[in-house]
Amino acid sequence: MNYSKVNNIVGWICFLIATITYVLTLEPSASFWDCGEFIASAFRMQVVHQPGAPLFLMLQRFFSIFAAGDLTRIAYWMNVGSAVSSGATILFLFWTITALAKKTLVKAGEELTTAKLISIMGAGAVGALAYTYSDSFWFSAVESEVYAQSSLFTAIVFWAILKWEAHADEPRADRWLLFIAYIMGLSIGIHLLNLLTIPALAFVYYFKRTEKATATGVIKTLIVGILILAVIQYGIIQYLVSFGAYFDLFFVNTLGMGFGTGVLFFAILLIAALVFGIKYSIKHQKKLLNLGLISTVLIIFGYASFSMIIIRAKADPNLNNSAPKDAFSFLSYLNREQYGDRPLLFGPNYNSERVGVTDDGKTIWRKGKDKYEVAGKKTDYEYNNNTLLPRMYSDDARHAGFYKEWMHLDDAKNPNLVDNVGFLFSYQIGYMYMRYFMWNFAGRQNDEQGQGSGYEGEWISGIKPIDALRQGSQANLPPSTVDNNAYNRFFFLPLIIGLLGAVWHFKRNQKDAGVVALLFFFTGIAIVLYLNQKPLEPRERDYAYVGSFYAFAIWIGLGVLAISDWLFKKLTPTTGAIGATVLGLLAAPVIMAEQGWDDHDRSTKLVPHDIALDYLQSCAPNAILFTYGDNDTYPLWYIQEVENVRPDVRIVNLSLFDTDWYINGLRQKQNESAPLPITMKPEQYVQGERDVMPYDDYKIAGAIELKNIVDLLLSPNDDDKVAMQDGTKSNFLPTKNLKITINPQEVVRTGTVPAADASKIVPEMDWTFNKGYVTKGTLAMFDILAHNNWKRPIYFASTVPSEQYIGLDKYLYSEGLALRLLPLKPDTTTTEDKAEQLNTPALYTNVMTKFKWGNMKTARYLDPQSSDDTFIFTNIFSNLTGSLIKEGKLGEAKKVVDKYYDVMPQKFFGIRTVVVKFYMAENLYKLGETARANEIVTQSGDYINKELSHLADVSQTKGLTGSQNIQTGLYYLDRMIRTSKAAGQEKVSNNLQKIFTGLESRLSMFFPQQSPQ
Repeated sequence: MNYSKVNNIVGWICFLIATITYVLTLEPSASFWDCGEFIASAFRMQVVHQPGAPLFLMLQRFFSIFAAGDLTRIAYWMNVGSAVSSGATILFLFWTITALAKKTLVKAGEELTTAKLISIMGAGAVGALAYTYSDSFWFSAVESEVYAQSSLFTAIVFWAILKWEAHADEPRADRWLLFIAYIMGLSIGIHLLNLLTIPALAFVYYFKRTEKATATGVIKTLIVGILILAVIQYGIIQYLVSFGAYFDLFFVNTLGMGFGTGVLFFAILLIAALVFGIKYSIKHQKKLLNLGLISTVLIIFGYASFSMIIIRAKADPNLNNSAPKDAFSFLSYLNREQYGDRPLLFGPNYNSERVGVTDDGKTIWRKGKDKYEVAGKKTDYEYNNNTLLPRMYSDDARHAGFYKEWMHLDDAKNPNLVDNVGFLFSYQIGYMYMRYFMWNFAGRQNDEQGQGSGYEGEWISGIKPIDALRQGSQANLPPSTVDNNAYNRFFFLPLIIGLLGAVWHFKRNQKDAGVVALLFFFTGIAIVLYLNQKPLEPRERDYAYVGSFYAFAIWIGLGVLAISDWLFKKLTPTTGAIGATVLGLLAAPVIMAEQGWDDHDRSTKLVPHDIALDYLQSCAPNAILFTYGDNDTYPLWYIQEVENVRPDVRIVNLSLFDTDWYINGLRQKQNESAPLPITMKPEQYVQGERDVMPYDDYKIAGAIELKNIVDLLLSPNDDDKVAMQDGTKSNFLPTKNLKITINPQEVVRTGTVPAADASKIVPEMDWTFNKGYVTKGTLAMFDILAHNNWKRPIYFASTVPSEQYIGLDKYLYSEGLALRLLPLKPDTTTTEDKAEQLNTPALYTNVMTKFKWGNMKTARYLDPQSSDDTFIFTNIFSNLTGSLIKEGKLGEAKKVVDKYYDVMPQKFFGIRTVVVKFYMAENLYKLGETARANEIVTQSGDYINKELSHLADVSQTKGLTGSQNIQTGLYYLDRMIRTSKAAGQEKVSNNLQKIFTGLESRLSMFFPQQSPQ
């Protein structure tokens, strides 16, 4: 059998293994974070968040066809699309490794022996399958996100440059370079990570076309590679559109022609220039110029997938992020302007003070009725104490506290270059990159969100003496580690094989090894430098670095050749090749698959799907639901747009509410939801108008009717405005004391409050606005509240930060996962801590008859976000049970408890589980469910004991670790002691007291005053 046939067969076997793995473990519906938005947008061809992923959406739309019209299977088949793309990535990785291995092992004209064939195939299989089961790549392979397809395009271009290299001396070989250009152009429509391969590709070209490499040539090649990357990233992706936009500005505003004529003229000019240049290069035999120009054309062809964004934006779909319908809005969309900038080379530190505002002279343009209008000037703050390479730049108070704690800085310290570089290497590279790298090739402690505390989300190896050096005692590991599905121990084996492969590669073929190293650097460390990541991210960011893990997997594959050379050299070549392959498979992919399967198997959970359904089912018909973050918005978009669940509910994302395009969408009918009661006219809230309005206290007595406030904020009269520092005038808020006068008959007639509760309706809702300024989004909310007249129920998602309630907290009542705005008298009779107010009848109906539970109890694995939702639901069960007990409805309360045990897992997901379980235990004691209550507090005490004992062990050698968990655990252990004792459970209480006393003695050096209260 010839080499080519074997290479193809083994490669496709690796593809099948990977694809089957991903299909077996993929999420059966939408996942958290961006997946819901992507699936909804792909299904209906809508516009996702900046900077868009049009080709990804079109490819995923193709996979949705396999659902055969079953709306509940759309997400599954799009997830299959990611699985197949990821399997194909493994195929091209296999061929890449075998190409590099063959090139190194088999010299030109040399016969390929059976031993070398086995070694080459073994290297390909070990490296490809190791990447198959790597933590970060596997995570993205089983959900509908861009990273699976982005990895595929990266794999294709790196494989293609090796194909070009193998055939470079043949006629027409440069077609492979043109193929790469086109694939890169297409990849822009998925994700920009693919472009980071360019410097590595440039070196493959240089080494092939140069007989003898020189230091000067290497430096020039690196510069050229970076320049090509910059030309595509900025010249083609941004400046082509920017030129088109400013041509359009001239044609529309100066020549008086229609919108789009300037763009059309520029396009014709560009095409003509490219055609002329290509003809010139052919006529004068300028091969490099010809190659460059045709490559540019093909990149632009691929990039043209973004035309889908403009076409669909003009159709005004329900999801139309940024509404990029014209040249300037499209340019803003591509430039990700809504996300702001971060300083890279020079800028402020976290404690630098703002000393002024700088105007960079750039005019912000918006489309008007007949011409482009000025929306303002781009400005930025000026700071003192600027530094080179600012890595600690965020002035967010949480971030500032983190910087100081991480770098051991006092309040008086102004960080300098050395401090910033220290943060770069210790946190941004050391923690937020190397930790992820080691997850994939050494092992992982657990899947808790890592925030630098040392006991969550760390990498481990499984070799306890080594792990103890970094993380303290590894004896008596706590349940949060050993009972966590993501407790993965690879014993450094994949890492060691990869390092052996890298050393072997550099010894045998320095040029190719350098190319792989460059790929590793630019898809890893270079991203760290460019992203300049802030701390305390809402989720782990390892998916951004999978390109560098891909490069390392190449070396894992080549490690098989190193093992064969160094360990099995005394055996026959064939036996050594087989032995090295078997050892490589066992030490990398097999152990990685065995350890990683249980924390990557999402096939049995439906938490994102069902929690989205429950959010909507928490709402009364025709409701307005305010959301805020990704995970209380994107799954809802999915289930509404794809599965057509509760199309009557209007979802309003407060994070987007400050933009004119989003308010425009809310003024339109969507699905079965009528336009929102927004009276503002577009010209009153267009970009640049009423973006931010100040609060200026006019010492007005009493509360002011909200309608009057809205009228004042919208007034065009200069007498109703205040002067700003720049000489302009702005509408303003004269008081924070607001009210809405209530018509009780209207409230009852609309079904907002039952007639039986009419006596609880307040004559007016008064509250204190909780911010020092009003944005256009807040103004829009005021407008809705002032003119809704209780015709549509208004809710806030339970996960919306309380500061977004604009001060209405005392009028919000939980009906499940949403808090309903009700004009009721607050309950002032309770003596308990401020607790969530409940609309008990509605909540009982939702919990007992409407909600679904995402297979939480039976799922083989719950990721951290899903396990977080067990806290939310346990809290709902506990609150509802307590409310029913308070109302004397003990029978219904017991039904709720039985439902809780039927649908919720009894596993502990961290100390937070102890907190919510305690309140359930309190209710169980009140209901006479003594055995169940005793079981909860006993299990909780045991869990706290194991967790805090481990933290005590670690703190003895590493200093205080996990102080918040220690304080929380001891506080609730104390409450359990008192609660069980009050319930007459002396034995349980005494056992808990022994645990508390033991922990107190071990932790007294850290908390000397801690004792039961």
